Amino acid sequence: MQIDSKYFDDDGRPKRTGTVWTTSAHIITAVIGSGVLSLAWAIAQLGWIAGPSVLLMFALVSYFTSSLLADCYRYGDPISGKRNYTYMDAVQSNLGGIQVKICGLIQYLNLFGVGIGYTIGTSISTMAIHRSNCFHKSGRKKACHTSSNPYMIMFGVIEIVLSQIPGLSELWWVSTVAAIMSFAYSTIGLALAIAKIIATGTFKGSLTGISIGTVTQTQKIWRSFQAIGDIAFSYSYSFILIEIQDTIKSPPPSEATTMKKANLISTAVTTTFYMLCRCMGYAAAGDLAPGNLLTGFAFYDPFWLLDIANIAVVIHLLGAYQVYCQPIFAFVEKFASEHFPQSKFITKEIKIQIPGFRSYNLSLFRLVWRTVFVFTTTLISMLVPLFNDVLGILGAFIFWPLAVYFPVEMYIAQKKIQKWSTKWIFSKLLSLFCLMISIVAGIGSIVGVALDLKAFRPFKITY
Repeated sequence: MQIDSKYFDDDGRPKRTGTVWTTSAHIITAVIGSGVLSLAWAIAQLGWIAGPSVLLMFALVSYFTSSLLADCYRYGDPISGKRNYTYMDAVQSNLGGIQVKICGLIQYLNLFGVGIGYTIGTSISTMAIHRSNCFHKSGRKKACHTSSNPYMIMFGVIEIVLSQIPGLSELWWVSTVAAIMSFAYSTIGLALAIAKIIATGTFKGSLTGISIGTVTQTQKIWRSFQAIGDIAFSYSYSFILIEIQDTIKSPPPSEATTMKKANLISTAVTTTFYMLCRCMGYAAAGDLAPGNLLTGFAFYDPFWLLDIANIAVVIHLLGAYQVYCQPIFAFVEKFASEHFPQSKFITKEIKIQIPGFRSYNLSLFRLVWRTVFVFTTTLISMLVPLFNDVLGILGAFIFWPLAVYFPVEMYIAQKKIQKWSTKWIFSKLLSLFCLMISIVAGIGSIVGVALDLKAFRPFKITY
């Protein structure tokens, strides 16, 4: 059967339409998450010397390994080689064996974890809106505590609706809106920090971060490790890079060329925002900077501007949740259709006509399965709403295997880099160094969770 090139690519899949700008929007949506708001806290643990150094290090490593990974989208020829639709497909083509299963397990567990982290982050921002208004009305005379549970439930309900968008290609508008929102709240956080510095006439912070005495020596060590994990999380998007790259329209130029341009644009933009927000946030709040700059009440006024910023965080995380979770949705649905091709519940789609728009194909399996997924992430978030700790653990767990090890190993295999050559030695040393960083960050974050778990009861969290 002849394939209509107007609507389909040469492999029979729907035609891709992604560009440098839509790809950059997907990446920025994934990268500039609410993690940017925890960077002031992270820098407060490390200080003016180590903080910026660690941030720049992760930026450079992330850009380098993402460029390696972009070359692994097609197996063989960069123009006509076999497309790898997912990260696991790329590992299968280049490495194979048990590494494919290990990669899949780590990738999808982390995507699931990101869904939990973003649910928690959204509830914190919505509670901050409630508290800032309450503080404004009471003149800060009331504690204004509120439960996170209703806000998590509302977030889950909205995500159930958004999760019915079939795939990443159809999410370009969600990513565009989310990327705009990320710039909005980052800019507001930056402006508030600068205003506070001007108002107080004080440039806070220290070369080595929060001092021993304010915290114990042990706490200083663990919190420094956790801060490294937080910064790693703020650059962790490699594990959905192949899925994003699969939205780029077919060559020329090659998808890898377009992705590398998008990587450069996204890394430059996000690092600039990170540095500005981190430096000004730390300078304004000092060593006691909160875990979330907009919700930890480093700033109280103007309350309406804080509300706008936190609304922007919520809108951004609504889109970011989808960007991260769509690969899980696609994997499960592909697995189900391949193993149960005769099941009408899995394969049948109901065409629904929407006036003024093109028809929507409703899949009952997609409706049920994605609803169950969102419900599960929401429930777990209500059980363990520890925002900074979740970010630290995810950053440590994701960073080395998915952002460094697999991209490096796949690139070596695909380009047939000779063992013990200069490029091979450099790649291996980079991987080993990043492994040590991940171990250190993971230990700190796990200790942080263990300490925080002593102080809360499930479903009873208030702020």
